[in-house]
Amino acid sequence: MTKIYVSVSHHRYYYHPEDSPWEYEIEAEPGVLNVLDQLFEQKEEIETKGFWRAHTPYIPYHLDPENDESDLRLKKLYAVIHEYTDKESKQHIENMPFYS
Repeated sequence: MTKIYVSVSHHRYYYHPEDSPWEYEIEAEPGVLNVLDQLFEQKEEIETKGFWRAHTPYIPYHLDPENDESDLRLKKLYAVIHEYTDKESKQHIENMPFYS
């Protein structure tokens, strides 16, 4: 297992803590990193579509399916991080409003 430093806000992970700001430290195998890569890529694609859709002001957030997709990817990211992070970070994630 390798220590990885994950930045959810930047949609990236790093191998060294000084590379860039990060929010979570995990210990994961290469297969987990592939999952993170896919989730980050999907989230970026969905957010790009959402950027263009945002120029249509009459669609409320809660009725926009692209927002649901973005939220789902975020939940999946936190689920992966929760699985491989330390106890303190697990508690933090468990206290998030969408965690169940």
